[in-house]
Amino acid sequence: MRLGIVVLSAALASVALAPAAPASAMSGDGPPRRATAVGTGGAVTSVDPYASRVGLRVLRHGGNAVDAAVATAAALGVTEPFSSGIGGGGYFVYHDARSGTVRTIDGRETAPAAMRHDAFIDPSTGEPYNFSPELVTSGVSVGVPGTLATWERALQRWGSRSLAQSLRPAARLADRGFVVDRTFHDQVVQNERRFKAFVPSRALYWRDGHAPRVGSTFRNPDLADTYRLLMRKGTRPFYRGALGREVVRAVRRPPTTRNTTLPVPRGSMVRRDLARYRALDRRPTHSDYRGLDVYGMAPSSSGGSTVGEALDILERGDLSRMSRVQALHRYLEASALAFADRGAYVGDPAFVRVPLRDLLSDRFAAERACAIDPDQAMEKPVEAGDVTSYDGRCPAGRSTATTTNDTENTQTTNLTVADRWGNVVEYTLTIEQTGGSGIVVPGRGFLLNNELTDFTAVYDKADPNRIEPLKRPRSSMSPTILLRHGRPYLAVGSPGGSTIITTVLQVLVDRIDLGMSLPQAIAAPRATQRNTPQDLAEPGFVQRYGDALRALGHDVQVYDDVFTGTHEIGAATGIDFGPGRRLTAAAEPTRRGGGSALVVHPRR
Repeated sequence: MRLGIVVLSAALASVALAPAAPASAMSGDGPPRRATAVGTGGAVTSVDPYASRVGLRVLRHGGNAVDAAVATAAALGVTEPFSSGIGGGGYFVYHDARSGTVRTIDGRETAPAAMRHDAFIDPSTGEPYNFSPELVTSGVSVGVPGTLATWERALQRWGSRSLAQSLRPAARLADRGFVVDRTFHDQVVQNERRFKAFVPSRALYWRDGHAPRVGSTFRNPDLADTYRLLMRKGTRPFYRGALGREVVRAVRRPPTTRNTTLPVPRGSMVRRDLARYRALDRRPTHSDYRGLDVYGMAPSSSGGSTVGEALDILERGDLSRMSRVQALHRYLEASALAFADRGAYVGDPAFVRVPLRDLLSDRFAAERACAIDPDQAMEKPVEAGDVTSYDGRCPAGRSTATTTNDTENTQTTNLTVADRWGNVVEYTLTIEQTGGSGIVVPGRGFLLNNELTDFTAVYDKADPNRIEPLKRPRSSMSPTILLRHGRPYLAVGSPGGSTIITTVLQVLVDRIDLGMSLPQAIAAPRATQRNTPQDLAEPGFVQRYGDALRALGHDVQVYDDVFTGTHEIGAATGIDFGPGRRLTAAAEPTRRGGGSALVVHPRR
């Protein structure tokens, strides 16, 4: 019997997993949001209080971390449908307490077999479609979804409960409804033009001519029915049955309204694309930092390699002995160097030779670190390192290069789970753009992704992220688990497009080097450097460190998310593992409206 398996009667399992009626029905308010929880027995942290409560109930009634993670993710598909859901994909990182190993699942979406190299080129102009809202609001942007295959694979390998048990709480939540918060309302408003372009999207999210009002109860019975179908028949209807046919129809002939002015290019997905999809088992990336083993997601994600390389570069100096400004200077410089190498070398390993061993080599990092001057910021963008020739010594001179175009959107979601046996899950999942492609599958209640826009729009054989049929677009998702002496030390992840990498990296630096607790590190103001001329930062960061960093040559500017209109970077979750099996679960106190961290046995 696998560790964590508890046998329950069907009736008891139903009661144990069923969420309580939403608070909106009684008080007009949703569950409270707590950014930090300390205790024992297991923990769940996500951006949403309903989803975190679902995961916590699974842990309290005998489920393990994988069971709770899948149940939490399914609930996020109800309450955070513009960031995640079964129409998307993601990356699942798991630490198994019994074996002491870390394993991962690549559930990234794939391009259809018939996708053309010029798929993002407007035939009427010969130029790429305008990225937003035109290209993202389309069938051509939709990749073959991997989320359901990821859930099924994770439960088969490490879970103690069935997919049906894991989906039941989310189905009930979709039926009963949840209280609309400001973030949900605002994201519908941001997508008004896109959602009104499709008949089912308008019917679901723009009922009675307006966005769901803050404080109202939002129900999604179509999604509840979809979950119940999957509970009865598993993932087969999606990948080989009627539900998959409906997905393909929505991609190939998007259900547009008569009055939309958006071009809505059609996709080329067919049923065989769904049938051939597989969530892939991958070895995690591994690097060591200050005596800790750092495990992350290997390509097709660039998260593990880029976070790992940046940490290897930073390890050349003792940040804990530096001033905060000097440590941040080095963090920004290391990020730029690692991003240069990401752009040059990382893509889907089925199509591109990714020199992962070189990128995570201490000798390569030592040579890259030579470019960092403690007194002067590098001129950016910087050139990628040469992975074919390095000896750890400092080369003469500096050079510059053009940066790669980055179209990854910022709206994704992340969750972190630990159970009482020491199993840990760090899981980042997404549908890409806020609202994905904007296409709700008719009668099914979920949005389809626009992940294929993560490919480089203009085809270039030298680009590792070029469009190819059946290829997985490069991602920046960076679910990360750190071990000390083989035991969990820290787990963290975040949404945020390519800023995911810098968010996770900054949280690690703040926690490990700069003396912050995990809640402090998650709450701290952020900056992101992705090998661009400017260091983009949240207003609080600019106010606190901008002048001092500018004195070192940094061009520090306020980050502006053009899709959401906010200045926020990321929305991290994490768990810190302390002595006496003490867990500190942390979520955002304010970003994205604040997250929800819960523990099984709280300690005050």
